[in-house]
Amino acid sequence: MKTRLILVGGFLGAGKTTLLAEAARELAARGQRVGLITNDQAPELVDTVFLSTGEASVQEVSGSCFCCNFPGLLSAMSKLRSEAKADVLIAEPVGSCTDLSATIIQPLRELHRGEVDVAPLSVLTDPNRLQDILDGGLGGLHPSAAYIFRKQMEEADILVISKSDLIEPAQLEDLKARVAKELPLASVFCISAKTGDGLEVWLAEVMARTDAGRQLAEVDYDIYAEGEAVLGWLNATFALRGAEVNWLSFAEEFLNGLSKRFDTANASVGHVKLIIDADGQNIVGNLTGRKETVSVRGSTLVGTNCRLTLNARVEMPPETVEAIVQEVLALSTDGRIHTTTLAWRCLSPGRPMPTYRYDRLIALS
Repeated sequence: MKTRLILVGGFLGAGKTTLLAEAARELAARGQRVGLITNDQAPELVDTVFLSTGEASVQEVSGSCFCCNFPGLLSAMSKLRSEAKADVLIAEPVGSCTDLSATIIQPLRELHRGEVDVAPLSVLTDPNRLQDILDGGLGGLHPSAAYIFRKQMEEADILVISKSDLIEPAQLEDLKARVAKELPLASVFCISAKTGDGLEVWLAEVMARTDAGRQLAEVDYDIYAEGEAVLGWLNATFALRGAEVNWLSFAEEFLNGLSKRFDTANASVGHVKLIIDADGQNIVGNLTGRKETVSVRGSTLVGTNCRLTLNARVEMPPETVEAIVQEVLALSTDGRIHTTTLAWRCLSPGRPMPTYRYDRLIALS
């Protein structure tokens, strides 16, 4: 029996991981066995930790994007099919990745058509960043990163305006109409993973359709490579220990401190994510732009020990991201919390080198 694969792309901070969690929960409630696949340039991924707290089985492909490690994607899919008996897989490519139709969907359709039904490629877009891009701006991004954002949109079979609860209904309808005009070959949906609005309609679409990868984007890999390389990339995990620490307050102080430093440096933030695990309970924090985008959610947890996983994608040299994170962490712990670094990886992504890159569309029959 074939497994359905749902690819959910989109730029950093678009809300892909939240959508994966909600989609997995909804599908599991319908009796589906769901497997989730995360992807990053380095291990110690917040998304993997967060999604593993749910009921779905999770596999992580780290070290490179799906397109540059196609065998890694196949291995993750195989493990979820054999070990978790998953009949639906939802995969989240790296947020700065594009050209997915040529490098993932077409190879799957030609080489693995007997194993997997690929759903239409969904690309999530943050409404505020989308609005600015459509107005001719850069969405707060480096020009080459904005180029990646546009290329992601161009290859979408389904363009999803995420976080729809953040904008007024009339503005949302106007934005939807503008996208439909600019991308006439894409279906346009609006979803709020927070409220659930639009989730079932989108799920019905990706669970039924098989017309994936209907178009190939023309991608300049020199610009694409620059758009990824302008980002400093940090993945880190820490063990924290203190005397009766309010971990929710700590997370808010730490994330706001990072936001202030990045804003002062006028650095564009792709995303900063953190997750704190204290006695099996979680606090999740997100930063997707300037200070007003800081979000921390979770219960007020007071305890002595926790595990903190942090991912940062910021438009500055990796060594600068590294220095800022170390400085703000020291200020936030302030001698009252002992910090042990368990993992630390800081880098700028290398040039994309896809395993496959098709120049033609593969028909289903």
